[in-house]
Amino acid sequence: MILINLLPHREAARKRQKEAFFVSLGLAAAVGGLLAGLGYLWIDGQIASQQARNSVLQSEIGRLDKQIKDIAGLQTEITALKARQQAVEDLQADRNLPVHLLNELVRQLPEGVYLMSLRQDNKGIAIQGVAQSNERVSELLRNLGNNSPWLGRPELVEIVASNLTLSPKEQRRVSNFTIRASLDRAQKTDPGKTGARP
Repeated sequence: MILINLLPHREAARKRQKEAFFVSLGLAAAVGGLLAGLGYLWIDGQIASQQARNSVLQSEIGRLDKQIKDIAGLQTEITALKARQQAVEDLQADRNLPVHLLNELVRQLPEGVYLMSLRQDNKGIAIQGVAQSNERVSELLRNLGNNSPWLGRPELVEIVASNLTLSPKEQRRVSNFTIRASLDRAQKTDPGKTGARP
């Protein structure tokens, strides 16, 4: 007997192919979704770890910024302390300066020269006086410029000739002068030789 298949086998094969295609498409979509999910999770983990490293770096940067500010504050304090120390050392060094200055002026003052006023302005002095002649003023300038470890760079500001009345019958011609000089600390000289004449 001959068997004839009257069922639509082509449609059944097409249906099976469609089902296999959709199953493989679903499997491919599931594998693709799984791979995309895994990739997303890996990238998200990388981002999270980088953010954690960035936050650690930011906290370290903040800590270092605070240390830098502390160091800058310490440097400011050190500078202020050095300035105060220098001021104290200057005061200590200048404590005896008026005594040395007056002693030095007595040593360097030639005969026939009389001082009327002495004024100190910071590291300079102004000397006003009367001399018997211009030569005596020149000698005072030479002494202050060459022989004095406490006074330096003397310069004659003014010299004026005038008459000095000693008595009703006696008058003398004198020179009124003004000299400026700078005050130096005689640190390089031996204290025993300070102000000694050559």
